[in-house]
Amino acid sequence: MARHDARNWHDCTKMIGLLSLVTSVIMHGAAGQRVKVEPEVLSYPGQSVNLRCAFTDATGIQLTMVTWIYEPKEGDRINIAVFHPNFQPNYPDSPVKGRVSFTTSPPNLASPSIQITDVKMTDEGKYICEYATYPSGNEQGITFLVMLAKPRNSASIVTVVAGTKPAVVARCESADGRPAAQISWVTTANGNATTGSKLAGDNTVTVTSEYRMVPTAADNGKDISCVVTHRTQTKAESFKLKLAVEYPPQVTIVGYDNNWYVGRTNVVLTCEATANPMPLHVTWKTLTGEMPETVVINQKTLTVLKVDESVNNTFVCEVKNRLGVGKDQVTAMVREPSVNSSNAGVVAGAVIGSLLALLLVAALIAVLVTRNRRQQQGYRANGGKDMKSRIFGGGKKASKNGTGGGAGSGGIGGGNNNGPIYVYSENSAHQGLAEKNNHHQPLTMGGRPEVVATTPTAQDILLSNELDEAERRKFDELEEEEERYDHFAGGAPILQLRPPHDQDDMIGGYLDDDMESQRDGSVISRTAVYV
Repeated sequence: MARHDARNWHDCTKMIGLLSLVTSVIMHGAAGQRVKVEPEVLSYPGQSVNLRCAFTDATGIQLTMVTWIYEPKEGDRINIAVFHPNFQPNYPDSPVKGRVSFTTSPPNLASPSIQITDVKMTDEGKYICEYATYPSGNEQGITFLVMLAKPRNSASIVTVVAGTKPAVVARCESADGRPAAQISWVTTANGNATTGSKLAGDNTVTVTSEYRMVPTAADNGKDISCVVTHRTQTKAESFKLKLAVEYPPQVTIVGYDNNWYVGRTNVVLTCEATANPMPLHVTWKTLTGEMPETVVINQKTLTVLKVDESVNNTFVCEVKNRLGVGKDQVTAMVREPSVNSSNAGVVAGAVIGSLLALLLVAALIAVLVTRNRRQQQGYRANGGKDMKSRIFGGGKKASKNGTGGGAGSGGIGGGNNNGPIYVYSENSAHQGLAEKNNHHQPLTMGGRPEVVATTPTAQDILLSNELDEAERRKFDELEEEEERYDHFAGGAPILQLRPPHDQDDMIGGYLDDDMESQRDGSVISRTAVYV
């Protein structure tokens, strides 16, 4: 039972101690807020800095003494300045002795700020302004002095040879800076960066970064940038570089179009090469060992002045640099001569000219056929026998039938006119034409003078004496056929039907459409009545 009580007493004592500690921390935190300082002060080497400190509310508290303490990042605390109202300010031995002092003389407990001149990088650290008070005890405020040093930034490319192992291709450095700089890389190359830093004796930092990758020929000339960010810079500093990867020549021959035919001129092959360093020497050769006489070489170009069987060969281009040799080859196949593009225009012109000539001939034939048809229609409309009689002064049929003006009754000769006779009145539109060609005698019918006429197309030709000997022979053959037809028909008279008087102006069209050819070669009228 006594043991149990002792254990309970121990637990209570422990809880009371913990509660007292918490209360003390809370009270100390509340009291510490009354010492006002700047959380951070920035400075460059060689400058002077002021570290301000003040006790804002001393009501009910007696301020006894103030002490400034320096606490480096590595090392023990050191008093650097002490002030008591009853004594003179005191500056104990410290790294800042001779450069530290109170800003007011004599110092004031309510505002005991200090100044440090000609600050050094080693002065960076924590500075504590601590008050000794009664009855609260010690109260303090802490200021961090941050020393800045603008770094010297640089970047460079490392020239490497293409291979299969990772290598450093670029370096970037930010030297003697404070605080340490941050370095990053921007590139499309496939690699990664490694970064390290080094602290100098004056507390500055040098940061170095290297970019590593497996270099290939395709990476040569790619962009890569080193970006340095530092607290002393208003913006990041960027260094734009290009990768330098050395590799042997890579060669390609261009210009062969697989259309080398005999007689073709001025065909060119070009040897294109990429390399780093740039190629120093270009050589053309053939697999047979002999270069054709029609070939002209000018550094990277090979020109064939005229294609013949001698260039039916394999051409090789070799390019060298200090890392090696690259080559490419093209086998030329010489073909038979073909129609080149320059003759295409001539051929096209000939074809078009031929087509135009054919069209012209076809048009001419069409005109002649149309004219011949119109003449034949005119011959049928006017009666070939009667026309020939009037043109050639009678002929065989005229002598037989007696087509003279005084024969027979009715005013028409007593001859047998098998073909229908059409007459125009005095008001006919072609009367002038009939009177102009008046080498035949006018006929009378019904006691009124009539003028025999035909359609203008045939009549103009017949009555203007433009018929040649061939056409005369055609008329003779036509006359003989009509004579045979007369014997066959028995010489029966024909009753002619005339169009009405008010349709005289349509006689031309009527004549052309009225005549019809027969199988025996004769021509008869569709509207005439034969008796």
